[in-house]
Amino acid sequence: MWQSSLGTLERPWAWKAILAVSLAPDWLSAGDWPQFRGPEGRALAVSSRPLPSELGPSQNVIWRTDLPPGHSSPVVVGDRIYLTGVRDKQKLVTLALDRASGQLVWEREAEFEKLEEIHPTGSHATPTVAADGGRVVSFFGSAGLFCHDTEGRLLWQIPLGPFKNDFGSGTSPLIVGDRVILCQDHDTDSFLMSVDKQTGRIVWRIDRGEFPRNYCTPAIWTVNGRRQIVVAATLRIVAYDFETGEEVWTVRGIARIVNMSPCVGTDGNLYVATWSPGAEANDRINTPPFDELAAEADQDKNGTLAKEELPEGPARQRFTQIDRNKDGQITREEYDSMRTVFQQARNVVLAIKPGGQGDITRSHVLWEYTRVIPYCPSPVVYGDHLYLIKNGGILTVLDLHTGKALKEGRIDATGDYYSSPVAGDGKVYLLSQRGQLTVLAAREGWEQLSHSDFGEDAYATPALVDGRIYLRTANHLYCFGLTQSE
Repeated sequence: MWQSSLGTLERPWAWKAILAVSLAPDWLSAGDWPQFRGPEGRALAVSSRPLPSELGPSQNVIWRTDLPPGHSSPVVVGDRIYLTGVRDKQKLVTLALDRASGQLVWEREAEFEKLEEIHPTGSHATPTVAADGGRVVSFFGSAGLFCHDTEGRLLWQIPLGPFKNDFGSGTSPLIVGDRVILCQDHDTDSFLMSVDKQTGRIVWRIDRGEFPRNYCTPAIWTVNGRRQIVVAATLRIVAYDFETGEEVWTVRGIARIVNMSPCVGTDGNLYVATWSPGAEANDRINTPPFDELAAEADQDKNGTLAKEELPEGPARQRFTQIDRNKDGQITREEYDSMRTVFQQARNVVLAIKPGGQGDITRSHVLWEYTRVIPYCPSPVVYGDHLYLIKNGGILTVLDLHTGKALKEGRIDATGDYYSSPVAGDGKVYLLSQRGQLTVLAAREGWEQLSHSDFGEDAYATPALVDGRIYLRTANHLYCFGLTQSE
């Protein structure tokens, strides 16, 4: 077990902060964006202050700051902004910036034994920080959870892993009251845990071994005065009691891998979108029974299948996912389990009403939608509409009450999307992986208001707080606001 010396670590460097306007004192601390996708994970602007409809590298910029690479989204609490990054390709760091200027306040390094494998488009700094007025909780996959105070002093840490997952970790922690909630679904040893925010003591930890790799940050849903932790994962959605970790209800019939996070609408209903490759009606993953494949491929007749024995096809292509224990061999049990997943997976958006217990698949699902669903960006519920952005820049607007598609079309930014949409002041903001930002007027027949190009990749979800937009690209964090009347 290694010991940390993070409490004394400080890594200053040359930062560039461009101040375009002065900020009124009453703006500071007026609103917070404390976790991935903001308060309650809803991706909705904090406060009703006007937001710019045009923004770009030289439009409505309040300040811009250089950042080390990372995919985590900005978190805004009090007079600080918190992010994570990877410095010099090997240092995992938590950053605190001044909210008014973007200047660095402190940086702390997380120790680790070995950097884990990650997806080619991923980052070792993908999970978003969770913060409140006294604690800043960072998660760096197998390096573990790290809790600092707002001045950067290390309070506690929990080493985790190593995780069996060659895609790495992407789920973000949450701070809810006096607890830190973290869900980790990997190919083995998946779990959900609740941690005492003050001490780092694990209050409870629930085994989720049935679920392989997934990347859903949980939603907190308060039903009849009691909190539930809702997680969407392979083939089913599960709600756990916040205090005990016991399963409350489940809905079955969803996707094979879930990257998106559930959203509690302002109407009190839960909205969950799930999509993964190979579950479309005209493009399903089909694999033969194990005995049929083994008769042809098991060359050494040992009853298991190595990657080099498999013919080209779905099993070989997804070998590391099927080989859940990572011993280099696919067993009959591993193969049959994933074959069942391939057969049962459904790409679907669901609306779920509150109040259920047990299996509520038939009793509490209000509607479902099965067309043009995103892979990574979570949906945003704004007004009476639900917005979905899919790779290729395909935008779909659903009626919140019926699930009917009101409009579907392609916006100007036609690349891939990892950043989730955010909304406020009658606008929806969509940021593509290529760093192209589209601003829409939020209404049934949406209208594109502006389009800009930041000239570098972007994976993080923007934060909308008190008339400011905090947007992270590959190398910068921008703060935008109205610098003149629009």
